[in-house]
Amino acid sequence: MINKLLAKLVKLCHELNQQVKKLSKTRYLQRSKTLNFLLSMTVAVIVTSIGITTDWATTETPTITYKASSISNTISSANLRVKNNTKTPTLNYKTSWIGNTIGSGNLRIQNNIEAMYVAPDGTVYTNSHWDEAAMEAGIYKDGKVIAALGDTHGWSRGGGKAVTANSKYVYIAMTQGSRGDTKEDYPPEGTTWYSVRRYDLSGKPAPFPNGRGWDKSMLITSTKSEVTGLATVGSELYVSDFAANQIRVYDTDTMKELRSFTVANPGAITLDPQKNLWIIQSKSGGKPAKILHYSQTGKQLPQQIADIVEPTAIAINHQGKLLIAENGPRQQMLTYEIKDRPVQVSSFGSKSGIYAGVAGEVRDLKLYGLTGVGTDASGNIYINSNGFNKSGTDLRKFSPSGKLMWRSLGLIFVDNADADPKTDGVDLFTKQEHYLMDFSKPAGKQWTYKAYTLNPFKYPQDPRLHTSPDGTFVRRIQGKPFLFLTDMYNSFLQIYRFNPDTDGKVAIPAGMFVGTNGADKPFFTENWPPHQPEQGEWIWRDRNGNGKFEKNEYDRSKDYPHLGGWWVDSKGDVWKALRTEDGIRHYPLQGIDPKGNPIYSYGSMEKQTTPKIFNDLRRIEYFPETDSMFLSGFTVDRPAFGDDAGVAGSEIARFDNWSKGNRTPKWRIVIPYDSTGKREVSTAAISVAGDYVFAVTVKTAEVYVYNAKTGAQVQQLKPGPEVGSESGWIDIPYGIRAFRRSNGEHLVFVEENWKGKVIMYRLAG
Repeated sequence: MINKLLAKLVKLCHELNQQVKKLSKTRYLQRSKTLNFLLSMTVAVIVTSIGITTDWATTETPTITYKASSISNTISSANLRVKNNTKTPTLNYKTSWIGNTIGSGNLRIQNNIEAMYVAPDGTVYTNSHWDEAAMEAGIYKDGKVIAALGDTHGWSRGGGKAVTANSKYVYIAMTQGSRGDTKEDYPPEGTTWYSVRRYDLSGKPAPFPNGRGWDKSMLITSTKSEVTGLATVGSELYVSDFAANQIRVYDTDTMKELRSFTVANPGAITLDPQKNLWIIQSKSGGKPAKILHYSQTGKQLPQQIADIVEPTAIAINHQGKLLIAENGPRQQMLTYEIKDRPVQVSSFGSKSGIYAGVAGEVRDLKLYGLTGVGTDASGNIYINSNGFNKSGTDLRKFSPSGKLMWRSLGLIFVDNADADPKTDGVDLFTKQEHYLMDFSKPAGKQWTYKAYTLNPFKYPQDPRLHTSPDGTFVRRIQGKPFLFLTDMYNSFLQIYRFNPDTDGKVAIPAGMFVGTNGADKPFFTENWPPHQPEQGEWIWRDRNGNGKFEKNEYDRSKDYPHLGGWWVDSKGDVWKALRTEDGIRHYPLQGIDPKGNPIYSYGSMEKQTTPKIFNDLRRIEYFPETDSMFLSGFTVDRPAFGDDAGVAGSEIARFDNWSKGNRTPKWRIVIPYDSTGKREVSTAAISVAGDYVFAVTVKTAEVYVYNAKTGAQVQQLKPGPEVGSESGWIDIPYGIRAFRRSNGEHLVFVEENWKGKVIMYRLAG
């Protein structure tokens, strides 16, 4: 009976569609929302009367049954008629996450701790320039986040790189930008206040007489450069004013300036038991960094420490000894006896840090990118590592004997994961991290931080140190692992190889594609990379295997400057989509050179014409096993409203027998896209894996799942209770990556930089 009713329904839909077409002769009626609404409502009433139900899976909760109220938007390639897909089964799925110790809630591990102060009772106060979820400054205790300092985000505000506290207040460095014409207290247009903001110990702003800002809790110290150091002793607050080469001293209660004295390039500050100051003097030009000694009144004392390569943080321990974060090649915390002439008496952490032993392998005592050190009254040691180029927070507490007591990780920011196909998804990679998965464990507990793949000391020209990649492809080419990275603007594709014998877990720079700079100037306008072509686009290959960009290692060309997307297929071929009529570029793999680098060239590049249905191609994914091409972009039928370069388009189409020249789509599906100019609805990214095509929306971060064979919509995934049923916006063109495991399970990774993690959906096979 139901089958007969469904057949009648399909026939009725077809007849209604034909009537709509007859009416839709004008440009206005072709886009009429009224007609579409009436058609949908008519069909919905019929479907509801039949009583067809659809089971929609929820995340680790009982299945809920809904009445079907609409029909899928799958489009036939022949005449764009509406298909009925209500019989497609739905999928069970669970939500999990990777990269952050805490997966939900407002209090989770912040993005990048750039300064840290440890109180005698073990409370850790932190500060950073930016945290997407407004936790620039946090309070940690016993491995938990207990509070965030409020009002550090939005309204042109940001955090900073200094923090301290006493028994009554917390003081942080922060910035306050202008807000235009407002009655409240903000800087004039074009001016930034570099300030110290005062809070009570619970994290609430603590105003004071003559305080500035809307709540009168800010002390403006400069309009030229940020505060680089903070410390308190007794009733005095010491502030490093870097631009003025001054240490300024304020009363901790009234916040009135008491005095100041000159110190060139002052940075972090700590005070010893004699209440004298130890100040990091930052390196300048050819002058190396030093640690200087001053009295409270500003008299320079004779002691100094000059044998540190890159001191980034200092503190006094419970025994009155000086602790220094050495962020040079040693990657250790160094301890100095300072009663007379400073003498190093010990070091903490493995020498060479994360690069000791198996380079890149994560171990308890292997540090990397130190930004904070300190101890509590019991002698417990606290160290924060940030990695390099803001890789993420790695905050650890050790016992006095050096045993790891707890560790808090916030490793993800504007990043996504992909799976190693050889290990069936057990090994995952982001742009700098390597995770090991155990899928038998509960949500959020499945990942283990296995390795950090960036080595700035051996490979200082690594593109990850000079750019901001965020999209990851993991590929096996001729059995060997490779990492490919692109960025928020699809402007380049970076290539990395691995050699465990020489570099452990580190990803070695191997190659790079960049697009044409439309301004006829070098693609990168800074001093990196060396020897790059003066105009056009280029492919770099590390021919001698040293990880450096050298003069004879570039292949040059010039092409259309506006890129839609990159793809690396399972054979190692690179594909590029340009937003033009002949916008597909295919770079067949030419082999692996003796140093282990994949070979690509403009001489072997193939130009392929974009299928006529597209007028603005955005994403491309080709699968040689089935000779299937999946393309997304804006089409002639559904063009772009304005020019939002970051979205995936209005349709996805599948083409079979692509290499044989077929350009007729097997199916076309309409994906959420902006048709109003308000950008409330649009698709950020797509990914094809196994049985499904996945698409994720920008603002709602909902994942639409389609059958890869038919184009029928199967499911709509939303963040589950494991991650607080919430997600930030999708900011990157590869904000979704999917992988099919051998047991039929699909893993779907979705960028979630708002609260510093990657959301992982697990779809049962």
